[in-house]
Parts: sequence; structure tokens; C-alpha cells
Amino acid sequence: MITADLHCHSTMSDGVLLPQEVARRAHANGVTLWALTDHDILDGIPAARAEAQVLGMRFIAGVEISVTWGGHTVHVVGLNVDDTYAPLVEGLRTVRGGRSERAREMGRRLDQVLGTEGSYEGALAYASNPALISRTHFARYLIEQGRCSSMQAVFSRYLGEGMPAHVPMQWSTLEQAVSWIHAAGGRAVIAHPGRYDYSPAQFDALFEEFRELGGEGIEVVTGSHTPHQYREYARVARRYGFLASCGSDFHSPREARIDLGKLPPLPDGLTPVWHDWH
Repeated sequence: MITADLHCHSTMSDGVLLPQEVARRAHANGVTLWALTDHDILDGIPAARAEAQVLGMRFIAGVEISVTWGGHTVHVVGLNVDDTYAPLVEGLRTVRGGRSERAREMGRRLDQVLGTEGSYEGALAYASNPALISRTHFARYLIEQGRCSSMQAVFSRYLGEGMPAHVPMQWSTLEQAVSWIHAAGGRAVIAHPGRYDYSPAQFDALFEEFRELGGEGIEVVTGSHTPHQYREYARVARRYGFLASCGSDFHSPREARIDLGKLPPLPDGLTPVWHDWH
């Protein structure tokens, strides 16, 4: 039986464990098919792959690409990609390019809202890779400072869309993300659709466009979904003919809603995204 976890993060983006530490945690929790999917960067793949090989765990090279669609941010996971494929590497570099200035602006806005100074520098201390400083790093800083009690509280009060310190970002297009993944030999999957604030008509348009572009899969069982959403997105997968993926979206032992390897199985009647990987 395959125990798959195809969505998680390391210190290369906004996780707190090194790639090899994430590999060891996944293996210890019984994962047999594992992908590291850091945000917009592939630099953790070599260390993750090497550790997985030592552990005898099957490894899939992955990445989570930030996309702007319909005025909101969507994440598309690329699985089984060639992590050395130059056009993918360069495309991800362009996506990362605006993160630093965005982070500085978030810091300025937080300082204004909080009546303090040093929010950017505080968040930077939590980022192993300064080029990929994100809202998650600001959230960790605010929690440590006692400003909020949880990630959800930070996003609800300060950093979520429409909140006072949120800074919109123009990421890649859906077409670019899917094309980069396919050119690198991978399979494109919409990550945690239950997190996106779209109307039913917008969701239909997103899924239709994704399918027309050749997108293959959707995350059904993920740490970001409730059990009700497992069933809801299983129906979406069946309706659109999408392959089904699963992943904990693990970032940190303290922050995980579901740990690596602890997801329930996919609902019946779905074709796993890994069904033809040999």
C-alpha cells in the first residue's frame, strides 16, 4: 500500500525544517511516496532526494508555484518535474523576484498598524532564505511578539486579503505555471482549492481553464481541507476528470494541522495522481 504525502515545505521557503529533516520526519511517519514542494524554488530538491534515497523512501521532485488568477493567489503544485530544467528554474526565479519589496512594504504597513518599528527585520529573522520571505514569516514573528495567538489570527487581523498589512502581488499566470511544469516533464495540480475565496461560477471557470491548459490534478485530501471538503473536492475531481492528489502541506511541527503521513486515504472512486508512476 502506498502512503503518499505530496505537499510540504522546508527551510528553502517557509518551512522550519531542513529538507533532509523533512525527509526523515516523513519516513518516520510511514510515508512511502514523498514530494518536497517548496514555494517557487527547487533548491531543496537535491538534499531531499539524497536523504530519501538513504531512507529507502520513494521521492518525487516538486514545487508549489504562486499564480494570480481572478484577482486572488492560487497555488499550483508541479509533481515529478525535472528540477534541473532551465526554463522552469528561470521561470521560478522571475516569480520570486518581487517578494523582497513586497515584504518590505508589508513590514511598513505592519509598523503603521501596530505603532511599532522593525516588523520587516523581525520577520526576516525567521526566514532561512531572505529571497523567499513571506507572510508566514511575519506571522511567526507576530506570534512570538505576543501580538496574536495563532497563524489564523494573524491572517484574519493583519495579513489576509483585504486586511491592513496585506500587499497584493502579481505572480505568474495560470498558463505560465502549467506550461513550465509540463515542459519540465511534470504533472500540474491545483493545491488546496478549499482555501480560495471564489464564487461557484469563478471556481467553475478556474477548473475549466486549468483543464483546457492541460492541468491534470487537484488536491482532495490535504491538511488545509476539512473532512467535508475531502468529499466536496472528490466530487470536483470526478466532474472534471482530474487526478486526485494528497499532501499535508506541512510547514512546522508546531503549526501542522495534520502531520506528514497522517492524512486519511483518498475517497473511493478517484484515480491517484501517482497511478502511472513507475
